Amino acid sequence: MNDLKTSFPPDFLWGGAIAACQAEGAYNVDGRGLAVSDVALRYDKHSKHYDRKLMTPQKLAVALKDDNDAHFPKRAGIDFYHHFKEDIALCAEMGFKVFRFSISWSRIFPTGIEDVPNQAGLEFYDKVIAEIVKYGMEPLVTINHFDMPMYLVTELGGWANRAVIDHYVRYASTLFERYSKDVKYWIAFNEINGARFNVFYSTGVLENASDNYLQDCYQAAHHQFVASALAAQQLHEIRPDGMLGCMVAKFTTYPATCRPEDALEAQQNEQMDNYYFTDTLMRGAYPAYAPRFWAENNIKLEITKEDEKILRESPADYLAFSYYMSSISSKNKDNMEQTGGNLKQTLKNPYLEASDWGWQIDPEGLRYTLNDMYNRYQKPLFIVENGIGAEDKIIDGEIQDDYRIDYLARHIAQMKEAIIDGVDLLGYTTWSAIDIVSSGTSEMAKRYGFIYVDLDDDGNGTLARRKKKSFAWYQKVIASNGAEL
Repeated sequence: MNDLKTSFPPDFLWGGAIAACQAEGAYNVDGRGLAVSDVALRYDKHSKHYDRKLMTPQKLAVALKDDNDAHFPKRAGIDFYHHFKEDIALCAEMGFKVFRFSISWSRIFPTGIEDVPNQAGLEFYDKVIAEIVKYGMEPLVTINHFDMPMYLVTELGGWANRAVIDHYVRYASTLFERYSKDVKYWIAFNEINGARFNVFYSTGVLENASDNYLQDCYQAAHHQFVASALAAQQLHEIRPDGMLGCMVAKFTTYPATCRPEDALEAQQNEQMDNYYFTDTLMRGAYPAYAPRFWAENNIKLEITKEDEKILRESPADYLAFSYYMSSISSKNKDNMEQTGGNLKQTLKNPYLEASDWGWQIDPEGLRYTLNDMYNRYQKPLFIVENGIGAEDKIIDGEIQDDYRIDYLARHIAQMKEAIIDGVDLLGYTTWSAIDIVSSGTSEMAKRYGFIYVDLDDDGNGTLARRKKKSFAWYQKVIASNGAEL
């Protein structure tokens, strides 16, 4: 019988995360090509999800002709490209054991189809990884985080085109050959269920570009599944102990009432929002409920016998996920209030408080989620995003972000409970380590980090870094291995 665990393991990976498309900037420097993130307009928190997420050929054509960089904040980010040494040093000062970041695909292969990588791009990440390793941190690298090369969209139609698989695998193999000596932990795709909720930025698929948009979305997801499995094969050949993770945005869903129809609705939402993606990648085959969904939605995927073999032979090594909130489901949504959330709108749970952006705060839901997913797969889990977006204010030279401390402390407490429950949890990287441009709205006002960056929504500011109150708090959490919250 396994011994009862009563605390975080001694090798637990505490840290924080950023993404190239939100932090790096320098979008037209040193040979980098245009990426899908470079056409993400800025919105505020009151904007409609439909306006922000869905991209049509017409909207893309307008964005590509717009040369005013101020309209597209992710092009500048927080200039991590020129500040990475300072930023990584600050994270090391907090005591990070792991630093999660992503590599910009178009910085390595500017169009995505080149045979030879961009040397300047490789050398930049040489320096980033060397800096992380210098401080004794583990690099956790996301291979593709919502920034595929634009050329693959405009010329190939994004991930709906099977040809993109080979381009991705060449890119991933280049990274493994160059960096796997120092990088053990990898993530193939950030929030791969973005193919359902964040289609353009996740897959490059455009709405109204074909007669069957839903078909394109799920064919794109299938191609990403195959690419992930092929990448896992490549990694294990180059570094046998390397670990490639499947990552989703976890939408934990409760039934709105105890009516059976609400329970069934919640179960079906869990299946299609989350487990369609994780079941396929963690178990190596599509789940039994998939064919009915395909049939009822006129989806006819092109799945070869070789695809099935690839998926079966190379499942993901661990399950990574982002957790910000939970949601509820109801068969009858009339008169039910909606609220904001990560990647999608959701029904409002009357028993939960919410952030200023409407994201419902549910620490106990994290324990529930960890138990649910670990019992389902019996493979290691890794929380790679968790945090609260807020409008931090500088008052008398200080940023007293007690709301962030409270949010994180309550979630970490539930992580400990899940470990006592028997969950195998590798680590925890908060979102985000540093203030960066928001993924959903491309605004700076929505801040997540322990480190404040002097930059406003209009791109004005000195880019100076400043520690928040939560910086010293998280430093103590890590030093005590989660004992002091």
